Amino acid sequence: MLELRSHCENCAKPLPPTSTDAMICTFECTFCSDCVTTVLENVCPNCGGGFEKRPVRPAQLLSKYPAQNESIIKPIDWSSFETLQNHNKAIPPESR
Repeated sequence: MLELRSHCENCAKPLPPTSTDAMICTFECTFCSDCVTTVLENVCPNCGGGFEKRPVRPAQLLSKYPAQNESIIKPIDWSSFETLQNHNKAIPPESR
């Protein structure tokens, strides 16, 4: 089951369980679609993979399976991310 992290890891934008703006990588790193598109260029700064739209958890299941409450905010460290981004952004995520 997905953690449904509550905020964009880069800009701290709230991403509640009903958000259609949340994007995740294969390790559930969570970013808003604006950061994925304009800042990260579809390269996860943690694993180098790509992103997909995070599904919305049905409201009737939130009491039984709540979203994560702890925020993970790690603004991009450009000194370490720039090389990874430049290497991966031209490679389709399925080929990385």
